[in-house]
Amino acid sequence: MRLFFDARYIRTDFHDGISRYSADLATAVFAAAPEHGVDVVFLVWDDAQRMLLPAGARVLKIHAPTALREPLTSMLLNRHRPDVVFSPMQTIGTIGRRFGLILTLHDMIYYRHRTPPRDLPGFVRLGWWLFHLSYIPQRITLNAADVVATVSRTSKRQFAQVRLTKRPVVVVPDAPQRLADLLPEGMPVAGGTRNLVYMGSFMPYKNVEALIRGMARLPGRTLHLLSRISPARRAELEALVTDGADVVFHGGVSDAEYARLLADRAVLVTTSLDEGYGLPIAEALAMGVPAVVSDLEIFHEVAGPGALYVDAEDPAGFAAAVTALDDDTVRDALVAAGAAHIAQFRWPESARVLLEVVAGLPRRR
Repeated sequence: MRLFFDARYIRTDFHDGISRYSADLATAVFAAAPEHGVDVVFLVWDDAQRMLLPAGARVLKIHAPTALREPLTSMLLNRHRPDVVFSPMQTIGTIGRRFGLILTLHDMIYYRHRTPPRDLPGFVRLGWWLFHLSYIPQRITLNAADVVATVSRTSKRQFAQVRLTKRPVVVVPDAPQRLADLLPEGMPVAGGTRNLVYMGSFMPYKNVEALIRGMARLPGRTLHLLSRISPARRAELEALVTDGADVVFHGGVSDAEYARLLADRAVLVTTSLDEGYGLPIAEALAMGVPAVVSDLEIFHEVAGPGALYVDAEDPAGFAAAVTALDDDTVRDALVAAGAAHIAQFRWPESARVLLEVVAGLPRRR
C-alpha cells in the first residue's frame, strides 16, 4: 500500500496548529508505517520542509497548497500512482483522482468566525471567506473524498449536526508536544500560581479582555500573553490594564521559552468564547501544569477533570478559580487528573488510527 502524506502545510518559520499537527503526525506515521505494510511518500512544496520530516523520509515536491494549480492536484498525483492520499487539510484538488483520499477538517471555527488567517495571500483570504459563507462548498469538498478525518469527537458531532458530509468521519486526535523535553537539563516544573500563561491569538472571540479584567483581582501575579500581536490590538488591550495589575505582552515566544514560562509556578489560562480544539491546554496538562479554562465542550474533551471550568464572561469567577489553586491539595489533585486524562492523546495512537483507515480503503483505481 502506497500512501502519499500531504506535508505541504508544515511551516518552516514557526508552527501554527495545522503545521504542528502535520509534522507530529507525519513523524508518527513514518515510524508505524512498516508494521502496517504501508510505504509513505511525503508531499512538499518547499525544500526546507524536508528538514522537518523524519530522517530517511521519501518526498515528492509539487506546488504550494495556495497555488492556482491546487484544484488539479489529483491529476498530477495520478501520474505517481499512489494508492491513498492523506491531507491534513481539505483543499487538495480532487478532479480526476484515481486513488483513495482522506481529507481533514479540524473543526468548524471558521463558520462561526470567518476571518481567515492573515498570512495567506489576498486572493486566498477572499476565497476562504466566501467558502465559509455556506456549508454547501464544504459539503461538495468533503464528499469528494472517501473518508473525512477530524481531530476531536466534538468536531465529529458538530459535522453530523449540520450534515456536513455523507462520508465516514474518523477521529485522528491531535496530541500535545512534550514541552518538558525543551526545559534546561535539571529544571523542574515548579508548582504555584504566580504566573498565568495565555498562548493563543487575540481574535475577539478569544476574549482575552476577560483575562485582563480578572487580573485586577489577582495582585501579586503576572499574566503572560505569549503570542504575536498587532500594535493596534495591543493598544486596545493595554487600555484595559488597571493600576496594580501585571500584564506582560511577549510578542511571540519560542517553544523553549513557552516551556520555561509554564514550568515557573504557572497556570495555563483561557477565557475563550469559542474554540476549535485547545492544544495549549493539552500541552500544559502533559507538562503537569493545571489549567483554568472556559466551560466549553471541546475543552472538556481535551482537559477532562484536569482543569477548572469558569464562565468566560465572569472575570471575578476566573480570578476565584485561580486563587483556589493556591491550595496545594487542590492543585496537586488537578495536576494528577490532567496528566491521567491527557495520556490518552498520543501520536502513535493517532498514527495507528490513520493507518488502519488507509488499509481499509480500495487501492489504486
